[in-house]
Amino acid sequence: MAGLAKERKVELFKEYGNGEKDTGSTEAQIAMLTERIAHMSAHLQTNKKDHGTRRSLLTCVGKRKSLLNYLMRKDLEGYRALLPKLGLRK
Repeated sequence: MAGLAKERKVELFKEYGNGEKDTGSTEAQIAMLTERIAHMSAHLQTNKKDHGTRRSLLTCVGKRKSLLNYLMRKDLEGYRALLPKLGLRK
């Protein structure tokens, strides 16, 4: 995941995963994608013609949506707990 510092990734995995080595849990992946989306959105505010980043942003948004749908199907309570922590949706 380019663009994020290793320390920040470890913090995210520690907070949303089951430890700093748990990089594969759905919650940790969604948190990482949310961080990248915020980073790319801020970049695009100043670099409006950066179409490569815009395409990457759309890819990340789609991937996050797929993971959120998966989490909603598999663990509804975890899904409902994750949304306010990340500041998504309602």
